[in-house]
Amino acid sequence: MTKLTATPGQTIGPFFGYALPFDRGNELVPPGSPGAIRLHGTVTDGAGAPVPDALVEIWQADAGGAAPTTSDSLRRDGCAFAGWGRAATDAHGRYSFTTVKPGAPQQSTPFVAVTIFARGLLNRLFTRAYLPGDQLHADRLLNSVPVDRRHTLIAVPDEHGFRFDVRLQGADETIFLRYRERP
Repeated sequence: MTKLTATPGQTIGPFFGYALPFDRGNELVPPGSPGAIRLHGTVTDGAGAPVPDALVEIWQADAGGAAPTTSDSLRRDGCAFAGWGRAATDAHGRYSFTTVKPGAPQQSTPFVAVTIFARGLLNRLFTRAYLPGDQLHADRLLNSVPVDRRHTLIAVPDEHGFRFDVRLQGADETIFLRYRERP
């Protein structure tokens, strides 16, 4: 059998953004749904300036810890949990999602997988957003991060839901993850 190499992802354009946003792409569940929470934040560069043209994607388990099984997650029907969402940042670098608090998938700590696409990046960036109080002490990945940097992976509760700011570089840079290729 011939082994194929994956085409590398990249963020260098030109891009034609007409296909990137879609209706209610930031709503994994409709606002006001039982158990709905708001995950929001700001994407900033190394100088602390907002990044007004970043694209943020999230992927997560449902409230029971199960991966979504819907085959058509681009169509938001107001009933099914989509499991992933996409939001562009505004002129102030802000993004927002309406979702549910993820359940723990198979004896692990629940988290929201976050992917950032932005100008100046040669490839997308991966990180995680943990919600406070979710057995954080038991998470292997979080425990592998130096104690003084863990806060960059933990969302902070506020009056609007949970705030998860992403700093692309510099002081207080968010911890970004690199996934190993499968053999």
